[in-house]
Amino acid sequence: MKIVVGLGNPGLKYEFTRHNIGFRIIDSLTQDIGIEFKKVKSYYSLISRGKVNNHKIMLAKPQTFMNLSGRAVSKIISYYKISFSDLLIVYDDLNLELGQIRIRKRGSAGGHKGMESIIQYLGNEDIPRLRVGIGGSLFNFNLDCVSYVLSGFEVEERKKVKGIITLSTEAIKSIIKNGFEKSMRKYNKKLGES
Repeated sequence: MKIVVGLGNPGLKYEFTRHNIGFRIIDSLTQDIGIEFKKVKSYYSLISRGKVNNHKIMLAKPQTFMNLSGRAVSKIISYYKISFSDLLIVYDDLNLELGQIRIRKRGSAGGHKGMESIIQYLGNEDIPRLRVGIGGSLFNFNLDCVSYVLSGFEVEERKKVKGIITLSTEAIKSIIKNGFEKSMRKYNKKLGES
């Protein structure tokens, strides 16, 4: 079984913020394969189960708030006893432009509090992830990062957001079906590359 975890903050207040792009991508995937979420208190998460190309998958949206994402992920991992290679974390990344995605098998948290929490709880950086760009021309590194990631997308960005959600959904399905190497070659491109 593959477990795909989208990171975000629970509640309507945060639903359409930049920091919640991970949740939105997981929502898109559940709609795509026709499954629904249910709350599982023991995992501190909303959970959905289904199949992609005959591969069993579990989709999760931790309800712990971003900075405690590791608490939920560690509960799921320890219960199902899956290897890290069968886990995929989907989250926003300020260092990538809006419209870009990056698939990685491992790495540091890069300053992302949700990923920091997961690495801390699991005690390992060998955690596959899909980083989704939310940076770009509207972000100035002199600004307060927290205010930026908790803000909504501007009207002119929303078309790109729809595109990045669709692209990320396709990338996740590719990872499940074709594995990391093939998917990395296909999706880890700079904007404008074909």
